[in-house]
Amino acid sequence: MKTFVDSNVQIYAHDADAGSKQRIAAEQPRKLWESGAGLLSTQVLQEFYVNVTRKIASPVAASAAREVVRDYAAWIESSVTAATIVRASEIGEVWRISFWDAMILAAAEQSGAGRLPTEDLNAGEKIAGIEIVNPFSGA
Repeated sequence: MKTFVDSNVQIYAHDADAGSKQRIAAEQPRKLWESGAGLLSTQVLQEFYVNVTRKIASPVAASAAREVVRDYAAWIESSVTAATIVRASEIGEVWRISFWDAMILAAAEQSGAGRLPTEDLNAGEKIAGIEIVNPFSGA
């Protein structure tokens, strides 16, 4: 199943101070990389870069973060368009979530994802046909 990875998973995967969340998060993209089932958007890469270089306790070097962005660019299968933004506004309105979370879901839907690992939404819920999974629920 195609899986769209949220930025918080990518951030924890590269946060040396995240404890068990770092281990769990690092496993997610590795498995998806091996299976070819991983997806993400430019929004995820933007959020990843800013957070790991500026907002975590032990920031990642900008050059290392750029390499991660370059590597994961292969996971972007669709572009954000005006239609993506309109769809995000609909998702946000119907499911009463933030516009930025709705953008993640709209991009996931547009890319054909069936699952979204994130800690930002309600695990077990289906939004726009995408299953929300919290990979950290047992951490």
